[in-house]
Amino acid sequence: MPREAVSPLRALPGATPEERAALGKAARGRAPRSSHGVFDPPPDRPDPLTVLEAQSAARVPELVPIRYGRMTESPFRFYRGAAAVMAADLAGTPDSGIRAQLCGDAHLLNFRLLASPERHLLFDINDFDETLPGPWEWDVKRLAASFVIAGRANGFTDREQKRIVLATVRSYRESMIRFAGMRNLDVWYARIDEGHLRAVGAGRLAAGGRERLARATAKARTRDSLQAFDKLTEVSGGRLRLSADPPLLVPIADLLHDAERDATEREFRRLVRRYGRSLPSDRRALLADFRPVDMARKVVGVGSVGTRCWVILLLGRDGGDPLILQAKEADTSVLAPFAGPSAYRNQGERVVAGQRLMQAAGDIFLGWERVDGIDGRRRDFYVRQLRDWKGIAEPERMAPRGMAAFGELCGTTLARAHARSGDRIAIAAYLGHGDVFDRALATFAERYADRNERDHRALVDAVAAGRLPAAGADAR
Repeated sequence: MPREAVSPLRALPGATPEERAALGKAARGRAPRSSHGVFDPPPDRPDPLTVLEAQSAARVPELVPIRYGRMTESPFRFYRGAAAVMAADLAGTPDSGIRAQLCGDAHLLNFRLLASPERHLLFDINDFDETLPGPWEWDVKRLAASFVIAGRANGFTDREQKRIVLATVRSYRESMIRFAGMRNLDVWYARIDEGHLRAVGAGRLAAGGRERLARATAKARTRDSLQAFDKLTEVSGGRLRLSADPPLLVPIADLLHDAERDATEREFRRLVRRYGRSLPSDRRALLADFRPVDMARKVVGVGSVGTRCWVILLLGRDGGDPLILQAKEADTSVLAPFAGPSAYRNQGERVVAGQRLMQAAGDIFLGWERVDGIDGRRRDFYVRQLRDWKGIAEPERMAPRGMAAFGELCGTTLARAHARSGDRIAIAAYLGHGDVFDRALATFAERYADRNERDHRALVDAVAAGRLPAAGADAR
């Protein structure tokens, strides 16, 4: 049943902090904190393979086998691609009735290093394809389960996995309590910067972990438009163009022919002009100083494979002044059937609005537009820079201690994101100072990791039996 059918708890306008806290404590009657440890899917649980096939039906057919191939590689890769499966599962779990803007896919690899417009390195949530208002617990549960799945892949013991989840959820809870006591503007300005990361490293990581953190922050600064330009472009026939790396990157000249290619190029040139209207006026003026040169279809991520994603190469002052934009198809959030529809008619705007609300600082070129495809269908897209500093965690290289420290960073970051849109005082009062919720989430995460392993095995078996096609492709 869509969650909009159940009235969410909310304080009246102008409610005092005491009244908001009372609302949060009252929500424990609706969903006791210990109840979050329960995961008991009904007998008619939607078949996960059917859920994935339904998504694939709307995607680029020749790319769907890459998606399945990536998801068969490990339970963690399956989990990354199965946000829709978990959304249906989460809809049947207890929740407090307090809502916030959700990431919708808050697994640990969607927390990473990125650049602020002021050129500071920040740690924040990165992926908002599924963002939508909903029960705040859903994000926390998806994050917690991802750490158990990653810990199992590393061979961690059950006790080590539990400690990591407890550290992650405790960090979320204690951070939310801290945000509840802060002024609104202070919450809005809160962020995890490089100095904070160094302090965490000094206090929590062994020498090897500190060295990896230093290398990661240094490397992140090199992953920008210039680095992408050097890696993804070439000069062919005297013309600068995006390089071919099929099937992961296919220039439009290699993908379409004649009339279809010309029509698609015209449409995406119009997209660049029109999407600028979704930017603030100063960024719109900056975008106008660049001209499109080439475009290519790109395969991205795991869960997103098969959605339409284009890389657009633009040049500014001269051939050494590149800007590479990524225009990614935005479909209805996987949360929508359970949390209610988006307030935005354009799904690209839904993504952008959610990202702007949850991130401490965002890409200066983040915007949205609607495009008419060569097949006659209109599709929504959101646009951002392909790379603007980027540092991705490597959980397979983490020791238990390092993964726990990383989990604490993720918990704090998610709490800050929820505190900007949800009632942070009510959520904090609901959570309380004890560890009841933390321990419940540790139990849930273990149980969901078991379910995820069975779902992954079902996909592997379906591929082996020929029910679903799978193809290998390298990408993180």
